[in-house]
Amino acid sequence: MSRYEEAKKIYASMGVDTEDAINKLKDVTISIHCWQGDDVTGFDSRASLSGGIQTTGNYPGKASSPEELMADIDKAFSLIPGKKKLNLHASYAIFEDGEFADRNALESKHFKKWVDFAKERNMGIDFNPTYFSHAMVKDNLTLSSPDEEVRKFWVEHGIQCLKISEYFANETGVPCVMNIWIPDGYKDIPADRVSPRARFKKSLDEILSTPYDKSKVYVTLESKVFGIGLESYTVGSAEFCLSYSTKNGITPLMDNGHYHPTELVSDKISSLLLFNEKIALHVTRGVRWDSDHVVLFDDETKEIAKEIVCNDALDRVFIATDYFDASINRISAWVTGVRNVQKALLNALLLPAKELKKLQEENEFTALMCLQEETKTAPFGDIWAEYLVREGVENAYLPQIKEYEEKVLVKRV
Repeated sequence: MSRYEEAKKIYASMGVDTEDAINKLKDVTISIHCWQGDDVTGFDSRASLSGGIQTTGNYPGKASSPEELMADIDKAFSLIPGKKKLNLHASYAIFEDGEFADRNALESKHFKKWVDFAKERNMGIDFNPTYFSHAMVKDNLTLSSPDEEVRKFWVEHGIQCLKISEYFANETGVPCVMNIWIPDGYKDIPADRVSPRARFKKSLDEILSTPYDKSKVYVTLESKVFGIGLESYTVGSAEFCLSYSTKNGITPLMDNGHYHPTELVSDKISSLLLFNEKIALHVTRGVRWDSDHVVLFDDETKEIAKEIVCNDALDRVFIATDYFDASINRISAWVTGVRNVQKALLNALLLPAKELKKLQEENEFTALMCLQEETKTAPFGDIWAEYLVREGVENAYLPQIKEYEEKVLVKRV
């Protein structure tokens, strides 16, 4: 009997159908961020990262052109099982024949190559306006700026991104999640906290007044605690973003690196599911702050997945990855992080959720603890290995990545 068949029997003794778990995981789409491949540089500017964004490390092989980035994405995606979407930032616009459009004048044509790329691979595209690393980020402010010229510039950028998002949905046939995050805030204690947030609210209202098909584009709003250069005050706080999303019928997005170290996004998911049709997640790993480390198969990632799966919300949560590490092989970072999100989802799908909930409702906390502990030593790895086999993906991916590094990455200038 194979290891999978033995593991299948063990899980069956706990009331878990491993075939059902594998089949459900096959249908989960992960939106994978493009910016791991080039350290969030993009193609519309070669300026240093700014606006609360920073990468560290100088590992060889960074993509420096659309062609290189697309090749690296292809390599990473070939080593990642399951359904995938491509997650783009507006700064990844591709200009040809000497053309250039500033961010407030971006058009769908500047993303046609990405659409062709996605359509050839039968996947959708998610999108993010890029409110950082630009000369019009003045004094760490964009949509909340008291300078009307600056504020209007970024409102126009958001409107153009909304149009481009609908273009993605129309072209790929897959709804587009458009996420808004701004780096606005102050380094030291502000004299006035309400006015910047009032301007941010006004800017969002103006962006969302643009007509768009809400069945094709899901606008999400992402909060943050603080960032580099805005340690004392963040305009887009959790309270602001959740309140605005609820009032205006858009989708709240939680990044699990964007909260205080003692806050857990896994604990927040159930609350948001009670009040929202859909929610969105950027899965990352914050180390002491929003450091965007590669996702691991750690306790919080498992808990996030458990809250999604055990609340029967796989079709209500948009799951995306968001991290960038320039200190290690960037393709390995992609593959490792996304696979760990999928591992966490499979781990949750292999839990005897109904029995665990039943024990809790019946106040059988001794039995609950025992069963929870028993699941921790169940042969999860054998089910994961079977899933990879069925997806046609090898478990050991590092040799393929090292070969690609030697043949392609280290030869880049």
